[in-house]
Amino acid sequence: MYTSSLDQLGDEIAELSAHLDAATARLLDLIREFDAREGWNTGFRSCAAWLSWRVGLDLGAARERVRVARALGTLPLLAQALARGELSYAKVRALTRVATPETQERLLAVGRGGTADHVERIVRGWRRVDRKAEARETSRRHASRALHVYQDDDGMVTIRGRLAPEIGAVLVQALTAAREALYQRSRVSDANAWGAPHASPTDVPAETPTMAQQQADALALVAETALHHGVDPGAPGERYQVVVHVDSPVLADSTRQASPCSRTARTSPRKRRGAWRAMRVAW
Repeated sequence: MYTSSLDQLGDEIAELSAHLDAATARLLDLIREFDAREGWNTGFRSCAAWLSWRVGLDLGAARERVRVARALGTLPLLAQALARGELSYAKVRALTRVATPETQERLLAVGRGGTADHVERIVRGWRRVDRKAEARETSRRHASRALHVYQDDDGMVTIRGRLAPEIGAVLVQALTAAREALYQRSRVSDANAWGAPHASPTDVPAETPTMAQQQADALALVAETALHHGVDPGAPGERYQVVVHVDSPVLADSTRQASPCSRTARTSPRKRRGAWRAMRVAW
């Protein structure tokens, strides 16, 4: 009779714990929706800060609730297991630190088969492996970077390359800024043309450049800006050399030219002897 009574007590504890886990799953669903809809944005800095005030949670515990709630939004198997009381909140909290939609099924089996302490140890080991794998992947991507520049038969230059994601993002941002700068220049130029005494609608270009053409123009502006200003203004100049084709007749006529190339040649009589001329620029 005594053993039967203890067994019944133990069953009630386990059942009530499962109900608490199911209630926690519902609570996390509500927190995730409340956070997504920014219900906390009434003078609080975050959903965790609001939970700490409204529910009385420690701020660290509130942050963890919000983190787990967000993670379960993309991990339906773990969310369902918690809602059914199959996994405790302690296990789910640990598993969401490493779980992804692709690995959640394997981690669910880990959670079902071990204690909360065992799950924590598995998660710590998993995170170490993930960090090593991430480092290897980052190194592999870095080693695969490349930029190929070559000239086609018609003289046009073709560029093809691979950049690391963060470098690619910088390049895209630079091209966007350059396109905007060229667009503003074009607006000013058009406005000046319309204000000229002999300007007419026929002076306005009939065709708008395509996006690909705008990208090419933007890249040219980025390159010109780098050559003009240099990558590191504090570094010594003349680190890179640009070779420019300049014919002797052009150099002889340099006194009537106003381009930067002709001015450079005019200041160096020694350089007029050949058709190939080298101009050093700081970059």
